[in-house]
Amino acid sequence: MADTAHPLFLVLTAPSGAGKSTLVRMLREEFPAIVYSVSCTTRAPRGEEKDGVAYHFLTDEEFLRRVDAGEFLEHALVHGHYYGTLKSAVEGPLAEGRWVVLDIDVAGAAQVREIVRRMPEDAPLRRGFLDLFIDIPSIEELRRRLEKRGEDAPDVIETRLRNAEGERARKGEFSAIVVNDDLAAAYAELRAAVLAKTAGGAPRR
Repeated sequence: MADTAHPLFLVLTAPSGAGKSTLVRMLREEFPAIVYSVSCTTRAPRGEEKDGVAYHFLTDEEFLRRVDAGEFLEHALVHGHYYGTLKSAVEGPLAEGRWVVLDIDVAGAAQVREIVRRMPEDAPLRRGFLDLFIDIPSIEELRRRLEKRGEDAPDVIETRLRNAEGERARKGEFSAIVVNDDLAAAYAELRAAVLAKTAGGAPRR
C-alpha cells in the first residue's frame, strides 16, 4: 500500500520482550508493501539473524564513521552497543509516498521526534509521523517472557528489566500507547492507529 497524499512514518518503541517484532510482522503481513527500515547496530547477531534483514551489522569504526559523515537520522548507545537509522532508509520511501516502519529505542525515538518537530509541516517525515509505544502489562510479565525466550543470561535479563523501567517512565512522550497483554487486541489497536493516521488527519507532532 502506498498513499502519496498520506505517507506513514511509523516509529515503534518498546521494552525488549514486549512483542514489538511480532506486531510489526503482523502489520507487514496485512500491508506487504510497507517498507521496514532496517537499523544499523554494532552488536553481534542473535540466533538466526542475518545482515541486512534484522539489522545492518557494523563495526564500531564503520558506525562512527557514518555518524561523522552525517548519514544517520538518529543514533544511540543502548545496552553497550550502537544503534542507528540511516536517513536514506526513511527519506527515500517517504518521498515516494510509501509507508515506512521504524523500530527503535526510546532515545532514538526522542531524537527523531525532535527532528520532525523542526521540519516544515508539509515535509513527508512530519506529515506522516506517528510515534507509538508498545507497553507490557507488568515488569513481572516481562521477566517471564524474557526467561521463556531463553536468549539472554540471567544478568542480561536483569539489565533489560532495569532498562524497561526507565523506558516505560518515558512512554508519555509518545502519541499513542498500546499495551500488549493480548496479542490480537494489541494488533487491533495498532492497526486502528495506523489507519486513522493515513486517513488524512493532521500530524500530531
